[in-house]
Amino acid sequence: METQAELTLQQREALLAGLQARFDKHMRRHPGLAWAAVQARLDANPAKLRALYAMEQTGGEPDVVGYDATTGEFIFMDCSAQSPSGRRNTCYDRAAQEARKTAKPEQNALEMAAAMGIELLTEEEYRALQELGEFDTTTSSWIKTPAEIRKLGGALFADRRYNTVFVYHNGAQSYYGARGFRGVLRV
Repeated sequence: METQAELTLQQREALLAGLQARFDKHMRRHPGLAWAAVQARLDANPAKLRALYAMEQTGGEPDVVGYDATTGEFIFMDCSAQSPSGRRNTCYDRAAQEARKTAKPEQNALEMAAAMGIELLTEEEYRALQELGEFDTTTSSWIKTPAEIRKLGGALFADRRYNTVFVYHNGAQSYYGARGFRGVLRV
């Protein structure tokens, strides 16, 4: 995935307007937080704004889901109902992608996230997101996999079925049309 160095004024304004509208519509995701404070942080961090633009362009519908009082950072996560459509059909990482003998996917989740300037959700972050709504009810999302599992060839993904959040394992080289990844960005 290519990311551009700077957003145009039109892209920036449209992104900020969309983020603010989503923020205002879903106040239960971030009670007690004010958009003006979020926008001030975004204005001071153009690289973070580019990352949010990439999240938006790939179908993530990023929104503020928390605030870290220790660092002063706002936490954005992909809040699309299903795994972001522009990030599906990816195996877990480069090693998994290269291990496929046939039908190699064009991209992998870890490199795509890094190019966007975001990180995959951890299991804890994924579960916290699910407390704010029902996500991945018909799709699944790769999550950050512990090194000891990845070293053995596996990777973790999660979804929500039967009103329960499930975390599963799969070979890291697998990929499916209904599996993508969700990202987190601290601003």
